[in-house]
Amino acid sequence: MKSKSRLLAAVLVLFSSAPLHADEKHHEDPTKIVTKAGIAYNEELKFSGSIGLDEARMINARINADGDEWRVGGSWLLPLGIVNFNFSRSEYDNDAYKNNYSIGTFVPLSYFGLEPYGWQLFPMAGYSYNDGEVAYFDDSSVDNDYVLMPTSTHGGYLGAFGLKPLNKQWSLLAFGGGSMGSDDYSGYWAGIGASYKISEAQSFNLFSIFAEDDFGENNSVGVSYTYEFN
Repeated sequence: MKSKSRLLAAVLVLFSSAPLHADEKHHEDPTKIVTKAGIAYNEELKFSGSIGLDEARMINARINADGDEWRVGGSWLLPLGIVNFNFSRSEYDNDAYKNNYSIGTFVPLSYFGLEPYGWQLFPMAGYSYNDGEVAYFDDSSVDNDYVLMPTSTHGGYLGAFGLKPLNKQWSLLAFGGGSMGSDDYSGYWAGIGASYKISEAQSFNLFSIFAEDDFGENNSVGVSYTYEFN
């Protein structure tokens, strides 16, 4: 409970701070403060959106059609990078689930004049707390029975997001990272994709995601459409 209280206190500090100016950025830039709405399909229908409160602060949310998986959070833009916090719930096979509380940041390497081979890179790092239930199987059982065990862990994560504009419409996307925590917790995530800018307000994405941790795995291919409000 102490960790959750500290996280909530940090969120209140962020949202009470003065806004900063945000420059025009690529539509897939993870440090962009924007108001938008989107719909995606990767094995199930998902809805997402964000609201820019001002030039520096934003709240966002995502939920699947069944309502059993969701994420809510917010962002605060800094002179160098952006700080994000998120609360989320994820469902896995065999009735396992995970609640995640995290706070972290993206830092654009372009700030230091680094864009190797035209890639805009954004290293990410942060703290996360997970709790939920993990399915443990009985290897001696013919019926492959399992039992759900409550699990919680504190830890951190490191990774990076990258985008490479090919022309005015198409861009390549890639991301990856890993996490480690208490009680031997570990996980990884990776993904690749392409983004097509239909107009100044609309974009279309194709993507593939590979993710696994102690709670389960989430490997999928999907498509998404986003409308950005000016």
